[in-house]
Amino acid sequence: MTDDSILATIAVLGGTGKEGKGLAYRWARAGYRVIIGSRAEEKAVAAAKEVAEMLGADSSITGASNAQAAQKADIAVLTIPYSAHRDTLESLKESLQGKILVDVTVPLVPPKVATVQMPAAGSAAQEAREILGEGVQVCAAFQNISHEHLLGGEDVECDVLVTGTSKEARENVLRLVEAAGLRGWDAGALANSVVLEGLTSVLIGINKKYGSTHAGIKITGVSK
Repeated sequence: MTDDSILATIAVLGGTGKEGKGLAYRWARAGYRVIIGSRAEEKAVAAAKEVAEMLGADSSITGASNAQAAQKADIAVLTIPYSAHRDTLESLKESLQGKILVDVTVPLVPPKVATVQMPAAGSAAQEAREILGEGVQVCAAFQNISHEHLLGGEDVECDVLVTGTSKEARENVLRLVEAAGLRGWDAGALANSVVLEGLTSVLIGINKKYGSTHAGIKITGVSK
């Protein structure tokens, strides 16, 4: 993709939920062209309209099917439940070739969502890499931030760790983190995504125990 964010198009695949709409809102507000995708195109169009109404007339956000959104995107961001992970990626494999996929998926297995349960591949992001092949740069990010933060306009006191298959891909995703008004950190190789995804279950457990809804993480001891 180009380094000029104003020219980039981001597809938020499966983006009709709160996490997807929150990320779409933040990036459209920052000047990106955003396409919200869904298996049901009408749901995507409705979600895009909802976010556009929050942003005003100058926003560039539309809705489409997941396949259409993936084809038009420079970067695709996957925000779906783990139960739909493999089927969605297999259906979009060809459309994602040559692009960056940011996988936000967490392999939560109800009812024990506060217990870390990783797939055979090691993590959902590593599973995505296996499915899509080497033609797609896969990164993992945004697993540890509550959707409640994203749809607001305030600063978010929560850091974002980014892992990925290459330094260049991680740098592109770190620019998306910054554009969303968050602080990001290069957390290394895609294999490290097991930590990002596993932390979500830990945070869910903390929320439950201490009566919160938006526990997050923050890196300390490092200046940036």
